Amino acid sequence: MQQITNNILMVRPVNFRMNEQTAVNNYYQEGIDGVLPETINAKAQKEFDTFVNKLRGIGVNVVVVDDSVETDTPDSIFPNNWVSFHENGDVGVYPMFAENRRLERREDIFNKLEQKGFLINNIVDYTSAEEEHVFLEGTGSIILDRENRKAYCALSPRADEDLFIEFCEDFEYTPVIFLSNQTVNGERKPIYHTNVMMCVGETFAVICLSSIDDKKERKHVIKHLKEDRKAIIDITEEQVNKFVGNMLQVKGANDVRYLIMSQAAYDSLTNSQIKTLEKHTKILSSSLETIEACGGGSARCMMAEVFLPKA
Repeated sequence: MQQITNNILMVRPVNFRMNEQTAVNNYYQEGIDGVLPETINAKAQKEFDTFVNKLRGIGVNVVVVDDSVETDTPDSIFPNNWVSFHENGDVGVYPMFAENRRLERREDIFNKLEQKGFLINNIVDYTSAEEEHVFLEGTGSIILDRENRKAYCALSPRADEDLFIEFCEDFEYTPVIFLSNQTVNGERKPIYHTNVMMCVGETFAVICLSSIDDKKERKHVIKHLKEDRKAIIDITEEQVNKFVGNMLQVKGANDVRYLIMSQAAYDSLTNSQIKTLEKHTKILSSSLETIEACGGGSARCMMAEVFLPKA
């Protein structure tokens, strides 16, 4: 099993804005006052296109699909929440907390990948859980260590424990479960997605350990990362607010490894953190300030990794 891939699916927005349905428990969404929706969408498209060009420039195979104008899907730019693609040809399709995000799930995207030569053998569909108000938002909620067959999950309104365990049984992963919090107006509240506070690369993990308030749970997570010989780069809650946890390692041309992040994330890393990361991987950053402010997500959320076999 490979931990990282050269193939990425991305969805170009047509109606990007702050999603009022996700803002109830995504405290990273701020919005931009006094700016017209079409201006926000145009800025997001520009950031998206620059980001895609940078990824292609280092040799990443990016499959871009345009969002549909027919649906009101302001968060379509974050496809990794509704779908995951696996080496055995399985595709996971996930139940989404916000009703308007359920419209992002599109079969035509699977057809496009098949046209590009990827093989889809089986679709594992968890979306019926929405009827019970149970959610698990793909690789937003689940951080996969594919090589060591471990799945990390910070429980939240968007990450249900029972459904996560069911996913681990279906896809043969060992579950590592914990609670991760952030301070909102002086209160500790669950971080909405695990991939905001944690990223697992081939030989390292970036994680906000102080967000795991329970010492036993924190030790448990550290134990698993150390067992798998991951160098741990600990980040602060302030850095999480700058999307430092929301990174993804990918393969560029000639199998060169890159850690992909936003410019805001890069700018808030310390020199010693950058040095440590550069022992393991090259770094690529791109400005995503409009997407981060209105969407409350960053570089990792925008990339759905495609591990499917080729025909």
